[in-house]
Amino acid sequence: MRIALLEDHIPQAAIIQHWLQEAGHTVHHYALSQDLMQSVGQQTFDIYLLDWMLPDVSGKEFLHWLRHTRSINAPIIFLTSRDTEEDISSILNAGADDYIIKPARRAELISRLEAVYRRAYASQSGLSVIDIPPYRFETSSSRALYQNAPVELTEKEFELALYFFNNLNRIISRAQLLEAVWGLNVDIPTRTIDTHISRIRSKLVLRPENGYQLKAIYNHGYRLEQISPEIA
Repeated sequence: MRIALLEDHIPQAAIIQHWLQEAGHTVHHYALSQDLMQSVGQQTFDIYLLDWMLPDVSGKEFLHWLRHTRSINAPIIFLTSRDTEEDISSILNAGADDYIIKPARRAELISRLEAVYRRAYASQSGLSVIDIPPYRFETSSSRALYQNAPVELTEKEFELALYFFNNLNRIISRAQLLEAVWGLNVDIPTRTIDTHISRIRSKLVLRPENGYQLKAIYNHGYRLEQISPEIA
């Protein structure tokens, strides 16, 4: 899970980041809303974990900006000391997915983050066989089929294709693709991602007439779109 953490209290942010990284998640910390706003134009995240009271733009204002200005529907969880019923109701009605009152408890924070993630991305990623006609992915053997015919994919090509299908219609930044498929501590050229994407687009025949289109989104990354063949 790729998490954006917006928290201006640095020691508290360090603890939360440590907890989540130990649980196997990738955390990008921001102390100011403006910094995260700039990053949203270049990065994509699975979940946003927000404080409410911040020195520049409040968490609630950031929520409104993310939902209405950027039209981003990724889950948003508030982690804040504001604990009145009116506060909680206000944030949930504004579009937040969950609300955790500080001080955070490690097990609860992780379990609630993962529960929100499962609800938001109710994908087939845990299945051994994924059927998305005309495609079929057999995860245990890293085997892909198109119209019931095997497709020769390398290990990374298979992982990349599966990641796109499990994030259908979502914009995925290059940074997120790198972390998800190649790992955190790698240094590979951007062209490597572009080359792999070009190969899976060709090998899997990701064209509108098959109902899917893998598009480059300028300055953002890529998106695998499910489309109607009739409008191709």
